[in-house]
Amino acid sequence: MAVTATDFQYVRQIVLHDSALALADGKEYLVESRLAPVVERGGLASVADLLQRVRAGASDLRQHVVEALATHESHFFRDLHPFDALREVIIPAALRANGGRRLALWSAAAAAGQEAYSLALLMREHFPGVAVTILATDLSREVLDRAATGRFSQLEVNRGLPIALLAKHFDRDGRDWQLHEEVRKMVTFRQLNLDGPLSKIPPMDVVLLRNVLIYFPAQAKQALLARVSGILRTDGYLFLGAAETTYGVDNRYERVQVGRSMCYRLPAEEGAKNGDRR
Repeated sequence: MAVTATDFQYVRQIVLHDSALALADGKEYLVESRLAPVVERGGLASVADLLQRVRAGASDLRQHVVEALATHESHFFRDLHPFDALREVIIPAALRANGGRRLALWSAAAAAGQEAYSLALLMREHFPGVAVTILATDLSREVLDRAATGRFSQLEVNRGLPIALLAKHFDRDGRDWQLHEEVRKMVTFRQLNLDGPLSKIPPMDVVLLRNVLIYFPAQAKQALLARVSGILRTDGYLFLGAAETTYGVDNRYERVQVGRSMCYRLPAEEGAKNGDRR
């Protein structure tokens, strides 16, 4: 049975309330397809049955609903230009300026881990021996557990992963590919709702908050960018998706063109307000 208008509106409300993600009109098909596995795992009769139980106060099922409706689309070295900018300009500059301090990189919407592992592969290939912390966070515990395994299908490795890196850092395992343990260990996965506090996120040199703001309403975008400004180091860089910008949302950020990639920084005086975050 198709999702009713009433159930669709209810799902929109709880997803917006719990995660700040805004479902657009006409996404009933998405709700139905994304919630079908939740229904199956719970041994329930239908999406309507699932939502009836959520309305009755089943908080665990509510969390599963919210996590299922979050977008978990990603692939290796997505859009490529940000990774070129990191390799050619940003990371070398950070290494020159940081006095040997450990670099900190954050993939803020990690999905199945392709973006975070792309960072790990970049560091391993081009900056071997550099001390780096790579944090990967996502709303969904389920996708993070999968990401931590470092196991990807043929279709997933075909999406953006250079064949040389596949041959060097992965082993074939049945129909899938297994990332080597030494690369997996470079990434720490942690569940995080970006609509909540970032108090447990340490200062970061680079924040990849890509293709997240497009799903947030205006007020939630402003609040999230304000929270990110509190953990971005002086001279740190923020990357957004190609269709996203801080312009008109949080004008404290300055746009910076690095090669063919657009990224964002806070002005020096903004860093002084929060203290030196180096």
